[in-house]
Amino acid sequence: MYLVAILFTSLALTPLVLKTLFPYFWKDAFYLSDFVCILVKFVLRKRRKPLFMALDRFLEQSVAFPDRPFIVFENKTYSYLDTDKRSNKIANALQKHSGLRVGDPVALFMGNEPAFIFTWLALAKLGCPVAFLNYNIRSRSLLHCFNCCSAKVLIAAAELQEAVKEVLPSLKDQGVCIYLMAEHCDTPGIEVFSDQVENAPDTPLPRSLRSGVTFRSPAVYIYTSGTTGLPKAAVVNQNRLLTALAILDSMGARPGDVVYVNLPLYHTAGFLIGLIGSIETGSTIILRRKFSASQFWDDCRKYNVTVIQYIGEIMRYLCNTPKRENDRHHQVRLAIGNGVRAEIWREFLNRFGNIQVREFYASTEGNVGFINYTGKIGAIGRVNYLHRKLFPYALIKYDTEREEPIRDPSGLCVEASKGETGLLVSKITDMAPFLGYAKDRQQTEKKKLRDVLRKGDLYFNSGDLLKIDHDNFIYFQDRVGDTFRWKGENVATTEVADVLTLMDSVQEANVYGVQIPGHEGRVGMAAIAMKKGEAFDGSRTFSHVASYLPAYARPRFIRIQSQVEVTATFKQMKVKLVEEGFDPAHVTDPLYILQEKEQSYTQMNGQVYSSILSGYTKL
Repeated sequence: MYLVAILFTSLALTPLVLKTLFPYFWKDAFYLSDFVCILVKFVLRKRRKPLFMALDRFLEQSVAFPDRPFIVFENKTYSYLDTDKRSNKIANALQKHSGLRVGDPVALFMGNEPAFIFTWLALAKLGCPVAFLNYNIRSRSLLHCFNCCSAKVLIAAAELQEAVKEVLPSLKDQGVCIYLMAEHCDTPGIEVFSDQVENAPDTPLPRSLRSGVTFRSPAVYIYTSGTTGLPKAAVVNQNRLLTALAILDSMGARPGDVVYVNLPLYHTAGFLIGLIGSIETGSTIILRRKFSASQFWDDCRKYNVTVIQYIGEIMRYLCNTPKRENDRHHQVRLAIGNGVRAEIWREFLNRFGNIQVREFYASTEGNVGFINYTGKIGAIGRVNYLHRKLFPYALIKYDTEREEPIRDPSGLCVEASKGETGLLVSKITDMAPFLGYAKDRQQTEKKKLRDVLRKGDLYFNSGDLLKIDHDNFIYFQDRVGDTFRWKGENVATTEVADVLTLMDSVQEANVYGVQIPGHEGRVGMAAIAMKKGEAFDGSRTFSHVASYLPAYARPRFIRIQSQVEVTATFKQMKVKLVEEGFDPAHVTDPLYILQEKEQSYTQMNGQVYSSILSGYTKL
């Protein structure tokens, strides 16, 4: 009886002991269970004959739930069956008029609209990889992106006709067939395609058409955002697309969820997570042309949205909208994305309610990713033994001044300790391949790192600086190149930006390093946008940064902008700002310089600029 009492007491106390000594035990266990289930599902799908692709999952859903709404767009609803038939019409029209064969790349130049999804499905049914062109690019950038994928067919939206006409002579010289999703076009060399689609049958295409497609075949080309130059076309093969089916599922999305997709479909977040992820779960997509902070929650309420996506600065934009009494009146339970700062994360939850935030880390071309399944604010993931075994990675020490990994006397990289910032590198294996960039061998090789932990090994260089704390949580620190070195110390731009945005008057901050002749490293500079009705106060700003930052990390120059420039995927633009530097002759925005003696930021002018260049004014 005594032993029974002890046993009973032990069992009763076990949950309490686990919670005290291992607070994340159950969350780790549930994540591990889900991870294994997803892995088993993936392996079983890989073994199916004939080969099972992401397209086949959509076809399964259209048979299982033909009448379930798949796309809701501007008050029009398309069921899974509607979408299947519409894509059949486009595929049949293309097969008849274009002469496309399996493996022929096609460029898709289209914004967020149902036709984007219909056309991608149609081309997948024909076995053709699709290059997603950013509908914001023009002229040289558009031609560059088009040429990356070696396509001979371009399908464009009607509203992008003028952009196509700008590059038409070059496209015609290459013998490119151009189809415009419109009913009328008077420009020679551009063929209208809407009538051909309407007149085409919606009969299914034989599976044999794509019999030559393998898991290694390119499925789509997704372009990097081009924050550091012209965009690069990352190759996403059929195996990667099959893997992407699990993304929403692994983050807690369920069948029947309503997913709000307002991020660009041409980008990884909109396509792989929003679209491909929804296909796996059989969800309904609420598709919007572009993100609108003012319409966001009204849309969520109107369509009973349960899952939202964010990237970059989106959550901050939502927090900056005027407060309403119905801010918490919605059905959103899950927010999935990356790039949210810790203070914005807290503000978002306090204002909009108890929403599960699934911050994750991944890149379009990368071969490793992390999910913060615990909801710990600020983290992008958590170290997991099985995950690390299957997808080996390491954080290695990095010299930000030389912009290269630190190596020991034997030539191997040095691993960063816990709590220390390091460059994320992930081993290139059959399980975790790196496919590189289309027609850009030089950039592909630059992302490969050899002799990392052992002689002869090969790793993918993420270009991201991360940190693992003593509780095994992973935190994003900065991008390589964004972190700079000044006065012999490393300065993380994200940390400085976070400090600046703590000020009530500052709307947004973009921090970067600029070079000064005669000085080693780069000195800090910040482009900031003030909140409406607020004016820049040099003394107050100095006092603030001096309270939070060491002297070497305080931005020496501040540039006031009406708004901070971001890419189409809400990443801050820095290249142009770095090039313009702090020369008042080239910068039309108000410029300020930190003055230690005055304990203030004072107006920058040509005389001060010349004094810095001559070395008279010391920094």
